[in-house]
Amino acid sequence: MINGCQQTYQQNTITPVQGDTGKLATQADVDEQLPPPRASDSGSPRKNALTGLAHVRPLSSDFGVTAEKPGSDPLVQNEAIPQQAYREQIKIDQALELCNIAQEMWEEGRLEEALAYLDDSYAIILDIDAEASLDISQQKEDVRFLISKRILEIYASRHVAVAGSHDEIPIILNEHVKYEINRLTGPEKAFLINSLERSGRFRPYILSQLKEAGLPEELSWLPLIESGYQLRALSSARALGLWQFIPSTGYKFGLTRNQYIDERMDPEKSTRAAIAYLKELHNLFGDWTTVLAAYNCGEGRVLRTIRNQRLNYLDNFWDLYQNLPRETARYVPRFLATLHIIQNIDTYGIIVQDPLRPIPYKTFDVNKQIRLTDIAKEISVSADELKALNPELRYDILPPETYRLKIPENKSDQFLAKLDKIKTAYAAPQMLGYHKIRRGETLSSIATDTAPQSMPLPGPTIFPEPTESLQAECSRFLNTERPLKTI
Repeated sequence: MINGCQQTYQQNTITPVQGDTGKLATQADVDEQLPPPRASDSGSPRKNALTGLAHVRPLSSDFGVTAEKPGSDPLVQNEAIPQQAYREQIKIDQALELCNIAQEMWEEGRLEEALAYLDDSYAIILDIDAEASLDISQQKEDVRFLISKRILEIYASRHVAVAGSHDEIPIILNEHVKYEINRLTGPEKAFLINSLERSGRFRPYILSQLKEAGLPEELSWLPLIESGYQLRALSSARALGLWQFIPSTGYKFGLTRNQYIDERMDPEKSTRAAIAYLKELHNLFGDWTTVLAAYNCGEGRVLRTIRNQRLNYLDNFWDLYQNLPRETARYVPRFLATLHIIQNIDTYGIIVQDPLRPIPYKTFDVNKQIRLTDIAKEISVSADELKALNPELRYDILPPETYRLKIPENKSDQFLAKLDKIKTAYAAPQMLGYHKIRRGETLSSIATDTAPQSMPLPGPTIFPEPTESLQAECSRFLNTERPLKTI
């Protein structure tokens, strides 16, 4: 959407105004090329929005403009073109040119100048008579939408800096946000405090990655809303981990999932994937509150909601949330409420007494299948600590292939010395499946329906070959006379 104006602008060849020698065109230069205004137009002066305008585009082929020839004037009106449509097309071209200049200003970091050019472009659009033709009406709406999106993108990136900045995600204390503040400081206060304590282990890494990516530091609190900073949090939609990735989205952003590992539970790998996803959404929507909604329910759902809006959501953004799923409608206000509480934590009496700390570690490439409990016994460390460092291991056992294992930094030398002594575990992980119960089913019928189809049929019992001593013992037993039992 950022390039929307530029793409439209480049569809036709740009032709300088007659007599142009590289200088900027003035309003008088353009007006000289226009046909005489009608009597009805004399009372409405044209707005001077061409300051800095370098060129004026010729009319599109939709209006029957003939091909340019050497010495011809592309701005001379074709007799087949209605005069009013001709004048309105000139205005649309001027608006697109200003929109293109605004993009250049924005890319150079000159945001105020970019907004000024967009204001001028919008002023021209307002002066266009949509009744001139159907094509003019459609172009007017297209340019209006592009300008609105560009303004949102500029405001969303107004405070972006690689070093991070405050208040990049504006907090609006409306009734929805206040409701979530009351929830988080009332019945859900214990959840908030426990989440803040767990956040101490993960936020330092998350902040470093957000800073490197140039994203708002406030996003480091998003896992509090997603999972409460719990690595094995699992939603009803099968979203898992700190950042609550569903399997398909996790796969899209490089998170591996197989019998032994699920990288959605790895805090570092999932953080990098979440940042990539957030950047993609921001490039799509240009506004962080919309990005958060799309992160929760998917960009497709948000785009469909925007398309179906009768009221333009750019004018009243909160109307968009009322048409989204209930969970998403609460999601963004809940996040904004969290930011407000954290910025005023003393006011709400939130006390974090014992926050978790990051565990320093070293990594080792291990090419043998061993259990974390066996490693913990050999190096005299808590099994829970090893599991906390390697949460992506689904069954606390290393996969058969080479795996990069994390070991507490103070136990790294001991691990290297005892690695060969740790016994190999060949047990395959337990494979579980899910079955949706239907009316009339019983446990026995479910067991029959879900039984593996590749199990071998029962056959005769196979005994081992008898040894010589066993054969001799059998012979003595058979040759011994025994009295018959009387019946």
